[in-house]
Parts: sequence; structure tokens; C-alpha cells
Amino acid sequence: MQTITVQLDQERTYPIYIGRGLLPEAGNYFRQHGISSKSPLLIVADDNTAPRYLKILEDSLREQGYTTVASIVKAGETSKSLTVYEQVITTALEAGLNRSSAVIALGGGVVGDLAGFVAASFMRGIKFIQVPTTILAHDSSVGGKVGINHPLAKNMIGAFHQPELVLYDVDTLLTLPPREVSAGLSEMLKHGLIWDEAFAYWCLEHAEELLALQPDALEYGLGQGCAVKAAVVSQDEREEGLRAILNLGHTIGHAIEAIAGYGEFLHGEAISIGMVGSALLGVRLGADPSLAVETRSMLKALKLPTVLPKHLATEQLLTAMMHDKKFKEGVVTFVVPRAMGRVDIVKDISIEMVREVIEQLREEE
Repeated sequence: MQTITVQLDQERTYPIYIGRGLLPEAGNYFRQHGISSKSPLLIVADDNTAPRYLKILEDSLREQGYTTVASIVKAGETSKSLTVYEQVITTALEAGLNRSSAVIALGGGVVGDLAGFVAASFMRGIKFIQVPTTILAHDSSVGGKVGINHPLAKNMIGAFHQPELVLYDVDTLLTLPPREVSAGLSEMLKHGLIWDEAFAYWCLEHAEELLALQPDALEYGLGQGCAVKAAVVSQDEREEGLRAILNLGHTIGHAIEAIAGYGEFLHGEAISIGMVGSALLGVRLGADPSLAVETRSMLKALKLPTVLPKHLATEQLLTAMMHDKKFKEGVVTFVVPRAMGRVDIVKDISIEMVREVIEQLREEE
């Protein structure tokens, strides 16, 4: 098992545990980290994860004297909505949650974002534990960004609310369908692209093992990805500077998700196309042309899309970007790759240049 520490101020530093067989031991970890058994716990899961893992988690917690209630939501990005948020809050109120209670996210990034926002806002903030069950969630479960979507923009309603711990049982990943595996590996590779050139090439070299869910490769890749995320968040918890580099590919990717209706593309697929767009932008701003070629090759090796479909209109994408938090006064802030493993935050990218990159994204390499 690996233990990675997210080093914030002393009171809010927390661990990420990564290994096999951790879910049946969840109650022990909760006890170890001071989660009260005197108040009910709310488990938020979706209708994919609940049938597989909810009973294992509940049994482990009940063995340690915890009382639990579950809120099961529909799988997918549509559950990050005000309507579903209200439903989960209602469950919390009916179950008698109080300031000593905790909310547990059992699932992927959607469940983590939703459950985290419930924890951040219920009684102005109660404890929160991440129990991720997807590869994609190795990114979203670390760092405390939680929230829900508005129909006009992704993640526009949210908060920073750090978990008490992240319990990452690799065994829960072994049943993921191939498309979700690839989508999760998109964010894993992202950590190499922004921070660690050697890790980016490791992802390429071990693509077949990762796609086949080989546990040793998964544990190493998840550990490296979480370590990058922890290092960045430890330096900039509230995205006042450095942390923005974690948004590589997200400006275009979020726009793709928004106009496609939060359903046509998985998050990691949209970010994959967005990362190619960022690399193309980097080349326009002086990076070696090989950067875009190699970025695209790495994503293709992980079975990810790298070309923007023709039915997604350029002007619609640009309009969606204007609702993004990174848009201001006619220019967009982009995370721009300068070389493999090195990026800059560029705050004055013109809409016209973005338009040109979007058109270029429609073309095969």
C-alpha cells in the first residue's frame, strides 16, 4: 500500500491510501482518523457503484459501530445538478445528520464532486471522506474542489472542501469498462504532461498494462498522479496561481462537455481533445512542433479521442468558453504546454487564436 500526504496547514493535512483490499477495512481507517461513530454517516453512491461496493463499505463501517444511510444517484454527469443536490440534502436531513456527521463519496468524480459539495454546504460544512472507485477520480478526489454544474457552465457552483482522507482501493477499478478506463487514464497522463516528463513517457510505455488494468501498473500510475496533484495542491490550495496548471485541456474540454450535453463525452475524453488543443496552442506560441505530435500519440496509445467531431460548432464552443471562470474581457486563460512536463499559465489568449485552434482540432494528425 502507498500512503501519499497532502500537506496543507497542520490541522488539515490528510492522507491518500492506495492499495488492494482497503474497502473491507474502511471502518478501521475511519476510526484511525477520528470519524465519530456517535452521529450518522451519509454515503453517496451512484447506481453503478452501489450494487458492487455499498454493502462492503456499510458492513465494514457497521462492524466498527457506525450508523449509515445511503443516497443513490443516477450515474453520470447529469447528477451534478441542483435538483440532485437537493435530493441528497433531503436524505441528510431526514437521517438526522449533524455537525459531527460525515459524508462519504463512494464512486467516481461525479459522486465525489456532488457529495463533497453536500458536505461543504450542509450546516456550513461537515467532514468528508473520498472513497474513489474510478481511475478518473484519482484526480478529482484529491484537492478539495467540489461542486455541481449549471446548464450553462460546468462546476460553476462549488467550494473548496478538503476530505479527511482518501481511501483508494485498486480492486474497485478492476471491473471498469474499457471506455471509462481510457477516460481515467487521460487525467493520469495529464499529471505527467504538466509536471513530470518521465512519468508522461512511462504512461506511454505502459499503456497496454494500464488499459488491461494490471494492478501493479495501476498502483504505480495512480500513486504518481496523486503525488503530482498533492504537490500542486499543497503549494496552492485555492487556485490562486500554480494550481491552475491542473486545468490543462479543461478550457476546451469543459466547453465540449457543455455543448454536447454532459453525456456524449466522458470527462476524460473531452479533456483529451482539450489537451491536444492546448498542445497545438503551445506550438503556435513557440513550442517545438513535436510537442503536439507526441501529446496526440500518447493519448491515442491510451485509446482516447484526439480529434474534435465536426458536429460541435466552433461558435457554440467559444460561447461556452465565455461562461467559463477562465474567460475575462475578450481573452481566455489557457494552460499552455511549453515542453513535455512543463506548462505556463497564459492569460491573454485571444478568442481569434482559440477559434483557429478549434478548427485545427478537427483535422487528423
